[in-house]
Amino acid sequence: MANKIETLARNMRLADNTREYIEKKAAKLERYLQDIDEIRVEVSHVKAARNANDRQVAQITLRGKGFILRTEERADDLRAAFDAALDKMQRQIERYKGRHYRGRGDGRSAAEVVEEEWPVDETGELLPLIARRKKFVLIPMTEDEAVEQMRLLGHDNFFVFFNAEQNSIQVLYRRRNGTYGLIEPVVG
Repeated sequence: MANKIETLARNMRLADNTREYIEKKAAKLERYLQDIDEIRVEVSHVKAARNANDRQVAQITLRGKGFILRTEERADDLRAAFDAALDKMQRQIERYKGRHYRGRGDGRSAAEVVEEEWPVDETGELLPLIARRKKFVLIPMTEDEAVEQMRLLGHDNFFVFFNAEQNSIQVLYRRRNGTYGLIEPVVG
């Protein structure tokens, strides 16, 4: 069993039955990963959320020797947000275990397994970890044109463009709430 399960509520009052529900289900994470030292569940109510479906927030953080795993989910119901965060944490634990325990069954040390995974050329030199490089032409455009191009090309996450007004390369990205953000790099 995890040494400690901590449940925090921010901007809301947590009913005893909900607290018991959260702690009971969070304790079951020990079935998936035995090395957990602390489980921290933080639930909050965000009044200022633009979407009513995002007002209840559940964060789960697992701490153990050599790892910290964290998930966050939002929903219109607190239990739904917690359950979604719990499902996401279970998937994250499986990914962590896949990376952490890979190669343990064949008698080799972790260092031997890691050395094999590094790409090596014919001279024995280590190759860089960048597996693919992509070059593309940046056409000068305004921010509005970049948003339109991002939509037309179907780029859901980000779009790199040359801002003609600022005379610099910038990154346009879609935020969780559906608005756009702009990254303006500055050489320091």
